[in-house]
Amino acid sequence: MTGGRVKSIGPQSILDTDLYKLTMQQAVCKLYPWFKARYQFINRGGTPFPSGFAAELSEHVKGMAELRLTGEEREWLAGKCRYFSPVYLDLLEGYRFNPDEVEIRQEGGDLSIVIEGYWYTTILWEVPLMALISELYFELTGEKDRARPEDEVRARNLEKAHFFKEHGIRFVDFGTRRRFSYDNHRRLIPDLMEAGEFLLGTSNVHLAHLYGLTPVGTQAHEWFQFHSAKYGFRMANQMALQRWVDVYKGDLGIALTDTYGTENFFHAFDGYFARIFDGVRQDSGDPFQFLESAIEHYRRLGIDPAGKTVVFSDSLNLELARSLHEACAGRVKDLYGIGTFLTNDVGVKPLNMVIKMVACQPHYGSDRWVDAVKISDDEGKYTGAREAIELARKTLFLDG
Repeated sequence: MTGGRVKSIGPQSILDTDLYKLTMQQAVCKLYPWFKARYQFINRGGTPFPSGFAAELSEHVKGMAELRLTGEEREWLAGKCRYFSPVYLDLLEGYRFNPDEVEIRQEGGDLSIVIEGYWYTTILWEVPLMALISELYFELTGEKDRARPEDEVRARNLEKAHFFKEHGIRFVDFGTRRRFSYDNHRRLIPDLMEAGEFLLGTSNVHLAHLYGLTPVGTQAHEWFQFHSAKYGFRMANQMALQRWVDVYKGDLGIALTDTYGTENFFHAFDGYFARIFDGVRQDSGDPFQFLESAIEHYRRLGIDPAGKTVVFSDSLNLELARSLHEACAGRVKDLYGIGTFLTNDVGVKPLNMVIKMVACQPHYGSDRWVDAVKISDDEGKYTGAREAIELARKTLFLDG
């Protein structure tokens, strides 16, 4: 295997993933190499999967063991992403997906997936596995054949790129996980490049490499979830932020805010963190309310919000991005991480699914599993055991 295409569908490189999985993997290797994690597939939309889907998916998962980092890819990463150490790049070069970490079952239309193993190895499954599930679903249901023609899709892509350019909206492709297909995603990127300087990059490291773009991303909810399991809900944000700073020393400075609710996040995001981090990312709740809260928080700390960045990444479309951009004008820098609206706008209904950490072993020398939950600003995005969610809400004064 030389890093070329190994399957007709699914991930086409070990870098065919979002940057934040690699940045978190490096941090986990450095800080938490002994600890284990458990992830679970959550079918939020209740989509029924066709007969035989699990068996077909399992075969593709086995094929992912062939993926590896090539010498050319390593050289590019070392030059483009200076925050990756030679030690980490050595590890990534030797990394192989282990299909034994993934348990896939199906009963009727219900699909069950559990991923379990050391955190530093299992952390890379989420994004390419979700992309594979999405693409395989459209393939096996025949919906792939009902998608819009390529020329029509390209016209829509170019319309979006020109819209962002016309309105001066800086944006990033965040759409790997629920994309329609690899081929559609790959064709999308050069269309988006018509936006010129307003396309700041893509979260997909492989496509950033192919098209000479900047890979974009920092950390995901699981980073905060693990720290809640290790240090408790009230210390989760503070410890997750501090450990990130310990590893990256000010690089990769956009902090995710909503794992345990934005209000609780800002309690931990004091003057120290607010000055070290370049900005914050909104991923649930009311984006306009979040904007006002973020600006007020910076001002309360004596920080000029105009020098900070707010990244919006929750279910964005053109009009919402424009309205938010107008609300931000002259007050704060704004950036838009846009996902499914870019990579799966082909005339089919995208899957509403996630893969989330649901438990971990956060204590050295202990094999006890601790629930890992997410309490966002949108109750529909809560994940984890019900009892643990209720405990988190009570502990964080969210139960009333």
